[in-house]
Amino acid sequence: MLPAVIHALPIVGVPAFFVLGAAFIAGLKSFGMNQEYERAVLFRLGRLGESKGPGWFWLIPFVDRVVKVDLRTVTRVLDTQETVTRDGVPVKVNAVLWFRAKDAMLVTTTVQDWGNAVIQAAETAMRDAIGQSDLDQLLKDRILINQRLQDMLARACDHWGVVVDSIEMKDLDIPEQMQRAIGREAEAVREKRARIIKAEGEKEAAQTLADAAATIGGTPGALEMRRLQTLTEIGVEHNSTIIAMMPVELIEAAKRIAEK
Repeated sequence: MLPAVIHALPIVGVPAFFVLGAAFIAGLKSFGMNQEYERAVLFRLGRLGESKGPGWFWLIPFVDRVVKVDLRTVTRVLDTQETVTRDGVPVKVNAVLWFRAKDAMLVTTTVQDWGNAVIQAAETAMRDAIGQSDLDQLLKDRILINQRLQDMLARACDHWGVVVDSIEMKDLDIPEQMQRAIGREAEAVREKRARIIKAEGEKEAAQTLADAAATIGGTPGALEMRRLQTLTEIGVEHNSTIIAMMPVELIEAAKRIAEK
């Protein structure tokens, strides 16, 4: 029965079906939609048109073509780079890069794969920045190196319509013998500081003792009071034997009598 129904359809219905199908496909191609973080770059018959913002937008079917660009910030971990510092020390450095598309039309028309292009430029700039810096700068002034690296990368990516938000060096590996040398240097610096502090303490202690001796020597009975205080402190320790010296006044008096 089914073949009989098929043969019963009018012949003019078959072209109408194709027309309706083509109209439906054209209707689907006549509009598009962007998310809030997307922009669509319009090409009309191959020529650059305008940029379509977020939401719905209309197109001419089979004439207009759009390329969508994501404007969100992209985070990439750069591959480890082996290079040499300005003072000839081989190092291995990697970094983290944050960048985003600022101008969708430039990103689409000036560079083929803008994400990969930015990463390659960042790796090259990192090698150049390390080659212009000493090892001490890499270890102590990381912020300055990151700023220099970001400035170099921003100049390279600006004409692509890309903004570099930040780039931070993550890890810095140096040879083992250089690590030992840095450790010895740090140990020597700390030992120097310890000796200086100890010498300053001894100087202050000697000055304090000299002032105390001058005060005790110029005050009658002060030395005797100090002697009695010392005997009291010794007695607290529960010692069985205490040796007490004669007062200095008696010794001085005996000397004067002997001289006369």
